[in-house]
Amino acid sequence: MAQSTEPSDGIAEAVRELRVAEVVAFGGVGIAGQVLPPTEAYHVLEVALPSKVDEVRSQISWLLANGSAAGKVYAATLLNRFDPAAARAAWESLTGESAEFTTCTGCLMDRTTLGEYAAAQLDHP
Repeated sequence: MAQSTEPSDGIAEAVRELRVAEVVAFGGVGIAGQVLPPTEAYHVLEVALPSKVDEVRSQISWLLANGSAAGKVYAATLLNRFDPAAARAAWESLTGESAEFTTCTGCLMDRTTLGEYAAAQLDHP
């Protein structure tokens, strides 16, 4: 039986979600602390990372090349969990990007560009 090259354990679904994500939130948002679908997808990859580094890393690379602005933020953030030097290079490569997305922290929402967000990550890793 041939082994599937399709990512497993919800990884493929998580990557599909992050590919089109429009919001970056690493925790619950709003008064109710609702966890948004992109945040859930990020956590799926985060949980899979220790046991499936190679699989997750290939998906992160794909997201950095093909994801939405928010998807690229999630990808670079995940990359920092196991390869800080590669994450720094990713953030540096994103500093010129003008695509906008929404950030949420608790009840606070804001808009920023990918370039501005990446520059902030380089200033405060």
